Amino acid sequence: MNSELAQTDDATVIAVDLDGSLVLTDTLHEATICLLRDAPIRMLMLPFWLLKGKAALKAKLMQHVQIDVTTLPYNSQVIDWLVKERTAGRKIVLCTASDVRIASAVSNHLGLFDDVIASDGITNKACKNKRAALDDAFGKNSWDYAGNSRADLAVWSGARQAIVVNAKDSIVQEAARVSSVVKIFPAQSITTSHLRKMLRVHQWLKNLLLFVPLLAAHQIDNIQSLLTLLVAFVAFSLCASAVYIANDLIDLESDRKHPRKCNRPFASAAIPIKAGVAFVPLLTIAGLTLGWVVGSDFFVWLVVYFLVTCAYSLWLKRLVLIDCLTLAALYTLRIIAGAAAVAVSLSFWLLAFSVFIFLSLAFVKRYAELQVQAGAGNSHVHGRGYAVTDAPLVKTLGITAGYAAVLVLALYLHSETVATLYQQPELIWATVPFMLFWVSWVWMKGHRGQMHDDPIVFAIKDRASLAVAALIAVSFVLATIGIGVSS
Repeated sequence: MNSELAQTDDATVIAVDLDGSLVLTDTLHEATICLLRDAPIRMLMLPFWLLKGKAALKAKLMQHVQIDVTTLPYNSQVIDWLVKERTAGRKIVLCTASDVRIASAVSNHLGLFDDVIASDGITNKACKNKRAALDDAFGKNSWDYAGNSRADLAVWSGARQAIVVNAKDSIVQEAARVSSVVKIFPAQSITTSHLRKMLRVHQWLKNLLLFVPLLAAHQIDNIQSLLTLLVAFVAFSLCASAVYIANDLIDLESDRKHPRKCNRPFASAAIPIKAGVAFVPLLTIAGLTLGWVVGSDFFVWLVVYFLVTCAYSLWLKRLVLIDCLTLAALYTLRIIAGAAAVAVSLSFWLLAFSVFIFLSLAFVKRYAELQVQAGAGNSHVHGRGYAVTDAPLVKTLGITAGYAAVLVLALYLHSETVATLYQQPELIWATVPFMLFWVSWVWMKGHRGQMHDDPIVFAIKDRASLAVAALIAVSFVLATIGIGVSS
């Protein structure tokens, strides 16, 4: 169906819906997420507020949260069209079932509307109530209406003409049966790319750390253990994706203020908030179920990981230094969980190396964010406890942690444990300069502003990092089998 069926005419009123039409998100869902982020205890009051009606619920929510309307994902096509219509002399009205506080804030921000009709805490201006309000204000059959949902059919039936925004074909057809559809703004569709980004599939590579204990114990040829770890990998990945989604929902406002994160599926409204809310429990249940299948010891560590990541998303990421220490702990937890899955003992050296190297990577992640905010002219990182001026200190702490990891590696190579595991342990000494180079390389890239937000993703794509990983792997293999050593 063509996006423009006919030209609207006259100087009649154009009434525009807010949620899903003027903005690509739902402000009620946005307010609920804000309440969860800022005052989670008040979430217990939602059922009681709802008992007084949807209008009262919306009013109560807006009393307790502050939505930054400047960052909302507006429908630019609709706004451009409204500007042209207003220039042509038409009266533009924002008519929404959202609370009057958020509607007025949006109106003030855009400076586009001549009037605002919205829910007032008593009457929910949706469906027939919205139609009645428009009839009372402008007279019957003297206004056009732009909406997007099946609830708008009752409004379109009383409109002079209908404008359908971001709606399914079925809704377009239903709207055409009750009114004269004069303009259609096509709906945006959810693609597989959006789903991959929502799940952050590329981040699942971090869960390969589950295999490290088996590799370190020289049992990588144990097929049964590999299959067990494969199931553990899927369990961890599903739980991780659940937390990533929850984190993205809680971080909506912060992400929208970020130069790159603003393109994430929820921040850009490519995927609706309600879909994310549905995915979180489904992925969590699936992940924990698989974790139980792997074994009780692994399940315990999976639950610990899940709880710590939730605490990080809700609170710990806002605390200076604690956030980076938590990230380092989460990486190390993967290694501990992998060992628990296949009943492999962990050495002090592996755990110590993991803590320091992952702490360095956590600091470089935060340093990269500080650089982005500095480039955008901001003094602080929204939703974090850091000021842009903290960048030099963060860099110093990160480099120190990275070199400490290399020191732990060097001390490990001098331990008695190495002599029992490798034919020619002296060959592993090559890994020390390799690691020194890589730590220095990562921080050099970070210093030059060439670091991806996530250093793990950077390492996977960076040729130098891949070359170092290959050289280190070769060193360990040669040390294991020996060069010129006869059996």
